[in-house]
Amino acid sequence: MIRANVVYVLWMREMIKFLRAKSRIVGAIAMPVFMLVFLGLGFRRVEVPGIPIEITYIQYLVPGILGMTILFSSAYTGMGVIMDRQYGFLKEVMVTPASRISIVLGMIAGGATTSLFQATMMMLLSVFLGFTLPGLPAIAGAIMVMLLISVIFINIGLTLSSVLKDFHGFNMIINFIVFPLFLLSGALFPVANLPVAVRIFSFIDPLTYGVDALRGMMIGHSEFPLALDIGILLVLAAITVFMSGYFFQKGEAL
Repeated sequence: MIRANVVYVLWMREMIKFLRAKSRIVGAIAMPVFMLVFLGLGFRRVEVPGIPIEITYIQYLVPGILGMTILFSSAYTGMGVIMDRQYGFLKEVMVTPASRISIVLGMIAGGATTSLFQATMMMLLSVFLGFTLPGLPAIAGAIMVMLLISVIFINIGLTLSSVLKDFHGFNMIINFIVFPLFLLSGALFPVANLPVAVRIFSFIDPLTYGVDALRGMMIGHSEFPLALDIGILLVLAAITVFMSGYFFQKGEAL
């Protein structure tokens, strides 16, 4: 049974941790800002095959950088679970009457909120580099897409943290996963430009559909139908929630 008070308490704990760690906020935004400035300004005069002539590279790049921000901040949520386990907090939570699914949902809510905050900051900063924000309905749709991306990768991180008990092992595995997912997603260039053999891996990358949906919402250009992108994200979000709940309950059984 889901208990709203448990979800709220764990969400609030994550908010307090995030807001108190100023270096974490700066560090989470610094890399995406660097990527956006370096690539957006460095390649602004380059004509990239597959990008319509009326769309500048900075317009094309921003949704990809937002996807990258969500990917990295969400996937590393599992690292916090490992730290909680090592310091004993997780054990204290697990012996309470709270259901496992409530605990998982609280972690998802906290991770998703911090990820959306970072991505929203990036969206606003991109305006200073020449990105044109769409209307409010499109921004609201983009935020919903970012939420789905966040939920998917938070659950992947939680699943890994339930299987891997070692902090260093988790760090190595998650890095091995997130960097290929980012490069294969079309965040920096159209997926259609990839070789056919590599493009197959892009089609099984969840971030590919997330970035494509963000572009469809924010600049009106996408390689796949927007309904297909959102449908795939919804299905993957549901699957990963059940997956992380199962592995968390199994891995943290006392």
